[in-house]
Amino acid sequence: MNAIRVRWTVAFRLVLALSVLPICFRTEAAGQANTLPPPKKLGRGINILGYDGVWEGGRNAPFRLDNLTAIRRAGFSHVRINFFGFKFMDPEKIMDEVVLRRLDGVIEQVLARNLIPILDEHDTHVCQRDISECTDKLKSFWTQIAARYAGKYPALVFEVLNEPGGQMTSTGWNGLLNECLGIIRATNPRRTVIASVLNVDEMPVEDLVLPSDDRNLIVTFHYYAPIRFTHQGAPWSPTFSRIGPLDWGTPEDEQKARADFEKIRSWSQREKRPIYLGEFGVYEAAPAEARTRYLSFVARSAERLGWAWAYWQFDHDFAAFDSARQAWKPDILRALLPAGR
Repeated sequence: MNAIRVRWTVAFRLVLALSVLPICFRTEAAGQANTLPPPKKLGRGINILGYDGVWEGGRNAPFRLDNLTAIRRAGFSHVRINFFGFKFMDPEKIMDEVVLRRLDGVIEQVLARNLIPILDEHDTHVCQRDISECTDKLKSFWTQIAARYAGKYPALVFEVLNEPGGQMTSTGWNGLLNECLGIIRATNPRRTVIASVLNVDEMPVEDLVLPSDDRNLIVTFHYYAPIRFTHQGAPWSPTFSRIGPLDWGTPEDEQKARADFEKIRSWSQREKRPIYLGEFGVYEAAPAEARTRYLSFVARSAERLGWAWAYWQFDHDFAAFDSARQAWKPDILRALLPAGR
């Protein structure tokens, strides 16, 4: 009985937050709409902690928090924390406080290394498959996270959702995205927020609808084209596991990538929105020289266009770092962060 009473109390608080917070903060947000700071300059980054036991209480599983020191020393300026928040919700969609305290600790460790933390809600598999479930959980997630970090960790950046797509249309995604932005802005009117282009092959950036008066937004997309090259040999795919070895780096290969980037650049310039290449990478089964050639080309191309970027990923597969040896993979690191740059 006591447990039931506590659960209902927490659930009631969440409902109250959903209904009251927008009213409480509307005046503050409106007063600051014309004085918002520009979005943070993220620079070069790397994805971390997507498939790691740290959230369940594991240590060195395989990511070690002192790996953040190696990330900073290598020359990265931010990390994208891939957080699967939905699996830590109870039936009332309340987040597990123990896990949230672990998230606090990760953010604090990132900040202690003078790195910018991006909190990326990474439940792609749910949101591409079941829009109704995604909608309820994503709004609940950001209601709780936004309230938790209101006025706290000003360097922390929110990313609304990783790779919206699948069953989502651009129209559906725009609606959900703007609902979540409203939830976040109610308590975090000055925080930098990242919003994704719909993650389909066409990269329909021109369909993205953002609040015109909110200029503290960064638009993100991911780039793995051509996917037959970047995912060749990937054992989880019946198709890609049988592909390879494939090369990359002909003039035609480079021209295709430039054309894809030009589409994003043209929209960005017209709409005056900064761009973040939040993921790119090549699975390790690709020929080594082709892999590093691709990574270098993509990273340098993004930088020439003034875009921040984050490599996928630190450890596990596509890895830039060897967790067993506790050392960078030198060819990958040189491709991403060449000496003298």
